[in-house]
Amino acid sequence: MRYAQPPPTKAATAVYVTLTAQVLSLGALVLFELTRADRLAEQLAAFGGRPSGADAEAVVGAVTLFAVLIMLLAGTTIASAAAYTTWLVRARQANDRTASPRPVVLAWMVPGVNLLAPALLLDQVWRAARPPLEHRDRWRALLAAWWVSWLVMLALVVVRLPLDSSGGLTGAGVPELVAFAVSAVLCAATVRTVTRVQCSHGAELHVVPRSAQIPPAPESAPIGQAG
Repeated sequence: MRYAQPPPTKAATAVYVTLTAQVLSLGALVLFELTRADRLAEQLAAFGGRPSGADAEAVVGAVTLFAVLIMLLAGTTIASAAAYTTWLVRARQANDRTASPRPVVLAWMVPGVNLLAPALLLDQVWRAARPPLEHRDRWRALLAAWWVSWLVMLALVVVRLPLDSSGGLTGAGVPELVAFAVSAVLCAATVRTVTRVQCSHGAELHVVPRSAQIPPAPESAPIGQAG
């Protein structure tokens, strides 16, 4: 008898929602950067960083909007990270209810290890769900595409943005938005693939009904006829 938790369909939905919110918040920030950031940076420099007077009202409003966009992006990033971690922990426990969440945390948090371990861990979850063998190559292609897109997006944020001298407030632009959107879509696709495989085998993860576990009691012989 195999005991496990149900497939994490609700947790998967949370991943889709939070990733969508993160892409939209980054898109709003990039739009602000493209349309207002350069001018705002010049105005702040002209005011010495402390705008005052009636002419500065527009600047204060733009600064407030920028701060809100930054907080939205930070909030959706935290939410999507929490949703994905929750889903991955529950997906592992859907295969084995005794699975510890520790490998998930270590795979993502240990520097250097997090450049490869998360993809390997997800592949392990997929294989443990016993998918059809003919889907192996398609899964590998999807997993590789997601992880490469994630590394490209990470490189743009960690390497390109600090070296970018084109101006603006954060430096985020269309390349970062496109890279993140592609990575988010592929990430959602991997989550959906694993969840669907687990759902297709969900019947095998349920406890056998009691009627099937306990054999029927033997029939009693009529009184006086026991032999």
